[in-house]
Amino acid sequence: MRASPVVASLLILAAASLAMAAPAQAEPITHLGIEFSDELGGFRLLSVSGTGTVDDPLTVVEEITEPQRHVILTIRGFGRHFGNRVGSLHLAGFAMRKIVHNRSDNVWRNYQMELREVTTRRSNYGDGLSFGQNSTLAETFAWSTYPRIQRTDEPEDSLGFSGAAIDPGESAEFRFIITDMSPVWQFYLVQIPLQPLSRQDQGGVNWAAR
Repeated sequence: MRASPVVASLLILAAASLAMAAPAQAEPITHLGIEFSDELGGFRLLSVSGTGTVDDPLTVVEEITEPQRHVILTIRGFGRHFGNRVGSLHLAGFAMRKIVHNRSDNVWRNYQMELREVTTRRSNYGDGLSFGQNSTLAETFAWSTYPRIQRTDEPEDSLGFSGAAIDPGESAEFRFIITDMSPVWQFYLVQIPLQPLSRQDQGGVNWAAR
């Protein structure tokens, strides 16, 4: 049975509305042989530039649009052929500068980043992927709009940033290095903007990922 013109028009309008409501992802960006993608959603990848050295870090610009728990940047093509551009003892490595625009409705009072080879499993010491673990440069190069940085090497590879508030419409900047002793073709940079839900009785803050 053929749909009437009215029904067909309604179906077309409904499909168009769904397409407009869906978050738009940008095309993956390939730079220096490495592909960066926002395919897992929740943010838009805007640009990638730089050579990955300490003086000219890979600069990744993004905007986060949704208040969801994890925002994951997919990185492909990183390996021994890329080399180590930061001078540490790791087989491969680069310096990264991230500029993240807050396009959500939330205030970011804390921000976490974590490296993973698999989205569902934390990166441990055995996989070799880290934020420059056992490197002095990892400490001296790290910087952020947030004045406090907490590094965790085990049982995960993560950086916690705190001490500032990034309001909607504002931007945060981060600098760090990424290294690998046994480079894999694909890995993930998990980003978690945080805000406090409540202040506990003893003065502690109950942080919740949004």
